[in-house]
Amino acid sequence: MGVFEVDAVRKGFPALAEGAAHFDGPGGSQTPQVVADAVARTMVSAMANRGRLTAAERRADGIVVDARQAMADLLGADPRGIVFGRSMTQLTYDFSRTLAKNWGPGDEIVVTRLDHDANVRPWVQAAEAVGATIRWLAFDPATSELDDLTPLLSERTRLVAVTGASNLIGTRPDLNAIAPLVRESGALLYVDGVHLTAHAPVDSQIADFYACSPYKFFGPHCGVLAASPELLETLRPDKLLPATDVVPERFELGTLPYELLAGTTAAVDFLADLGGTGDNRRDRLQSSIALLEEYEDNLRADLESRLAAIDGITLYGHAQRRTPTLLFSLAGWESTAVAAGLAERGVNAPAGSFYALEPSRHLGLGDTGAVRAGLAPYTNQSDVDRLIEAVEQLRAATT
Repeated sequence: MGVFEVDAVRKGFPALAEGAAHFDGPGGSQTPQVVADAVARTMVSAMANRGRLTAAERRADGIVVDARQAMADLLGADPRGIVFGRSMTQLTYDFSRTLAKNWGPGDEIVVTRLDHDANVRPWVQAAEAVGATIRWLAFDPATSELDDLTPLLSERTRLVAVTGASNLIGTRPDLNAIAPLVRESGALLYVDGVHLTAHAPVDSQIADFYACSPYKFFGPHCGVLAASPELLETLRPDKLLPATDVVPERFELGTLPYELLAGTTAAVDFLADLGGTGDNRRDRLQSSIALLEEYEDNLRADLESRLAAIDGITLYGHAQRRTPTLLFSLAGWESTAVAAGLAERGVNAPAGSFYALEPSRHLGLGDTGAVRAGLAPYTNQSDVDRLIEAVEQLRAATT
C-alpha cells in the first residue's frame, strides 16, 4: 500500500523553516513549493482568454481542463461537473439562490447545528427569501454525533445541507447512512466537504453537490463544487447575457483565475505522491490519503490522550469517526489567552468558533469557542510534544 514518510513530506513546505509548530491547518494549510511554483509559472507565462487559436489561449484552456480533471480524480467526480469559484462560501451562496428559484411556501430545507456557517446561512437566507421553512438537525453535545435525520424528512423536503466533517470538533457524520434517506425523500443532498477532503478519501458522488476548498489541502485560495453534469444542466443561474450557457461554465462568473487553477492541479498531484500506490492518479490519491488518514489518526490519539491527562483541560468532540481536530479549553484561562501563550512558545493553535457558530453555541461555548489544534500531513511527533509542553507550562502558571 505504500508508506507515509512525514519527514519527506515536511521538506516540501518552505514555511516550516520558520520553526513554528502548525496546528492551524483547519483554517488553511501551509503551501508546498511545487504549488507556489505552479502559480508563479502561470503568472509569468503568456496567457489569454481561453481558446484554441494562439499559444496563450491554448495554455489558459489547458490549465482549466487539467484542473477539472485533477479535482475530478480527487473527488471521484465527472470533470464535466467540476465548478470553480472564489470560495466554497461563494459557490454555496450562488447555488442556494439558484436552487431557491424552485422553492416556495410549504417547502422545507434541513440544515444542521454541526455545520460551518457557510453551509447554514446561505440556505437559511435563501429559504427565508422565498417563504420556505428551515428545519434544524441537532447533535448530542456529549457524543458529538448528529441526531437521527429521519423525523425531519418528508415529501416537502427539498434539500439537506450537512457537513462531511466538522471544522470545529472533527465529527464525521455517516454520509453513507444519510444519503439514502435524503434520496428516498426526493430531496437533494449538499455536502460541505471543506474539512473532510483534507483528511480522508472522498467519493463526492455520495452527494448531489459536494463543495470544498483547495487551500485546505495545500492549494491556493479558491472553491470547488462537484455535481453530475446532468443535474447542473437542470439549473439556471443568473449570469451575464453573453456568458456561455455550457455546463459547468455557466456557473463560473467572469474569467477564471488560471494561476490558482494551476496551483490546484499541483496540490492534487502533491497529495497523490504522499506514498500511495496505483495505476492512475485517482488510485494513488485514494491510497495516499488513506495512508495520511491512518498517520493523522494515530497522532491525534496520542495528542488527545496527553491533553486529557492535563489537569484543567476540557476536550470537546468525542465522535467515533472524526478528523484529527481537537477543540479544548484550559480552566482559569480565556481561550484567546491560551492561544496567545501557545504562540509565544512557537505553537500555532488559534482560538475561536471559526465560523462554526451553530456547533460552538450548541456546545455552550457561545460565539467565542475554544482553542483548536488541527493536525496536517506535515505535523510530526515533535510538534505534538511541543504543544503538550506549552499547555503544561500554561497550566503551571495558574497554580
